[in-house]
Amino acid sequence: MGRTVTGSALRPPFQLRPALAQVSRALCLALCWHRQHNDGMAKSITIRDVPDKTRDELAARAAASGRSLQEYLRAQLIELALRPDPAALLARIRERKVRTGSRLPRDWILANRDADRR
Repeated sequence: MGRTVTGSALRPPFQLRPALAQVSRALCLALCWHRQHNDGMAKSITIRDVPDKTRDELAARAAASGRSLQEYLRAQLIELALRPDPAALLARIRERKVRTGSRLPRDWILANRDADRR
């Protein structure tokens, strides 16, 4: 049959071994602080072998927008990351079509697209 546990057997390990509990708490706090500290830090990306013409064009665009090259590239990367990957977007569209059973004829789509252009 099952064993019944009562009294001191139910106490958490830190009550049974106070010295170990102090180390465990300190380690836990250190690891939590380290994780929070690193989560807030920005990550760096290095891109090698960028052609001079490309770098010069990007630097000119950055200057025209009143930003440093780093600020300009950072903004461009954030914008790029917000856009869906073409393959992922196509997969989402196909999945939605299957899920909703949507079927629009090609002619209807083109006619309505062209109606907005007149």
